[in-house]
Amino acid sequence: QVQLVESGGGLVQAGGSLRLSCAASGRTSSIYAMGWFRQAPGKEREFVARVYWSGGNPYYADSVKGRFTISRDNAKDTVYLQMNSLKPMDTAVYSCAASGRALYSYYTEWAFDYWGQGTQVTVSS
Repeated sequence: QVQLVESGGGLVQAGGSLRLSCAASGRTSSIYAMGWFRQAPGKEREFVARVYWSGGNPYYADSVKGRFTISRDNAKDTVYLQMNSLKPMDTAVYSCAASGRALYSYYTEWAFDYWGQGTQVTVSS
């Protein structure tokens, strides 16, 4: 089992920045990839970004490309989501996820096995 704990959410003005953290514990050696998803009120959960557990090959949704950066601190088993140039449309509950399977792609909820509790990000205009 893998446990995930997010932190770093909050309220920020449009154009500002936030950094989300996701600390993994438990059987972290079984992780293949980590991802961030978000869910806005009244909308379905959507993919934001993912990175392989090695820290390589980051991949982003078009809506955040160029503004968000996903990375991993190997020494801390922690994955970060640096969010810059935030927009009101980025307001959502952000959740990190871990996959324990070797898959061809990791950009759907189905690909991930473990989920954090989520952290609220609110961007005011």
